[in-house]
Amino acid sequence: MTPRARVWSGVAALLLGVVAELRAQEPIPIDRIVAIVGTQPILSSQLEEELAQAQATGQPLPQDSAGRTALRRRILASLVDMELMVQQAQRDTTVKVTEQEVQEAVEATVRNVRSRFPSETEYQRQLRLAGFGGSEEYRRWLAESQRRAILSQRLQEQLRQKQVLKPIPPSDAQMRAFWEENRGSAEKRPAVVSFRQIVLMPEPDSAARSRARAVAESLLVALRAGADFAATARAVSADSATRDSGGTLGWFRRGTMVKPFEAVAFRLRPGELSNPVETTFGLHIIQVERVQPAEVMARHILIAPEISAPQIAKTRALADSIHDVMVRTAGAAFDTLARRFADENVPKLVEGLPPTSLGAEYQRLFAADSALGIKPVLVIGEGGARPQFVVLDVTKRLPEGDVTFDDVREQIRSRLSQDLGLQHYLNRLRRLTYIDIRL
Repeated sequence: MTPRARVWSGVAALLLGVVAELRAQEPIPIDRIVAIVGTQPILSSQLEEELAQAQATGQPLPQDSAGRTALRRRILASLVDMELMVQQAQRDTTVKVTEQEVQEAVEATVRNVRSRFPSETEYQRQLRLAGFGGSEEYRRWLAESQRRAILSQRLQEQLRQKQVLKPIPPSDAQMRAFWEENRGSAEKRPAVVSFRQIVLMPEPDSAARSRARAVAESLLVALRAGADFAATARAVSADSATRDSGGTLGWFRRGTMVKPFEAVAFRLRPGELSNPVETTFGLHIIQVERVQPAEVMARHILIAPEISAPQIAKTRALADSIHDVMVRTAGAAFDTLARRFADENVPKLVEGLPPTSLGAEYQRLFAADSALGIKPVLVIGEGGARPQFVVLDVTKRLPEGDVTFDDVREQIRSRLSQDLGLQHYLNRLRRLTYIDIRL
């Protein structure tokens, strides 16, 4: 679901009522052209729809005519930018959006919006108040909106991968101006904690690995002979998160999965089965279902080798030894120990996260102990088939409070660098495209 679709899922119900309010406040003019981009007109009705969406998302509308005119000009500028991106995406034959993607986004939005009304009658009434002739007209409007948003997003992703769209670092003045403009919308900062950790997972012995590989290879033979992949995953996969859905992983991009899994998944053709792929989680049989530029949709079956009690005890002893070294060196040995022993799939440094966003074991530890420093070895999934042992050094804790510029400096820098890079690219498109603003 695109960022545009997620916004609509949250605000579309409000938007249906806001449109009616806006139309009651001002006379409805005959639809007219307010801008031309290339050969494509932008209509006044499109501008009013965006104005309604802005109010629905909580943006207060100026009460004076000058303020409202200025807001309309800003919204029109964003519509021109979107049109420039869409036209560029349509010229690029590698940027593709399938009808299925669009319809999935539309259906998700419609379900969410419909759930916000107590009855079908009320839902239809709000559609009519918003100017839609009915649910089918609303779906058609959503489909076009989603298609354009996905096109723009996909073009940006490809341009970034090709290093055509590059971040431009903002100045400190730009960052502070952004902060001053948006600080009123900042919520309270929750209590946060920062820490560094060395996470150790017990490894299966060679005999367990061999047994797991034999199982995986026998399953692969059955799958290639015609066995149903989803049914097999539901029956035997060790991945509890995807097992019930038949091993479905959905769409994912590079950098999302562990490296051995990703390397194979991005080489497969739709429908093709992989040989067993070994990762720290076990052996995977991967089937890619669909492929798009820079992303794939896949499913998998995980066969996890059994972890013996001696292997678990060995890992616990190693965690205790690392903990003792950390205590003796006051944490100075962290980098060396982390490079040698830490699980590469788990972040070693965690900065400024609310404890409530962490796992239950972390939450209990931070609730019981507010001090900084090295903690007793934390056991994740104790009593399970494959517990994890965490050597934890808490480096910073902040209580709940008002968000400051320093708290969000890096987020602002990241946001503005992307925005400035996009504006630089759009400025280039503007110089190459006929644009006539009539507002």
